[in-house]
Amino acid sequence: MVYDEQVIRRLKRLEGQTRGILKMMEDGKNCKEVVSQLSAVRSAADKAIAYIVAVNLEQCVLQAQEDHVDPRRQVNEAVELLIKSR
Repeated sequence: MVYDEQVIRRLKRLEGQTRGILKMMEDGKNCKEVVSQLSAVRSAADKAIAYIVAVNLEQCVLQAQEDHVDPRRQVNEAVELLIKSR
């Protein structure tokens, strides 16, 4: 799979958020602020996972159609990936 700039930007943003959280912790910020930011990182990671799975699924289904193969296997694998990520 080729990862596009959109998903790479998302992950770089996550990296920046994580660094920010570490700085907050080093500065002794209150736990509510830290947990709030950690929740934001988790949500962003979940969205990145969903995006990657969706793009991959689209590519797999298109390839299955070209190869005249039933794409249900790819769909099931995508669903399993999403379930495992939670």
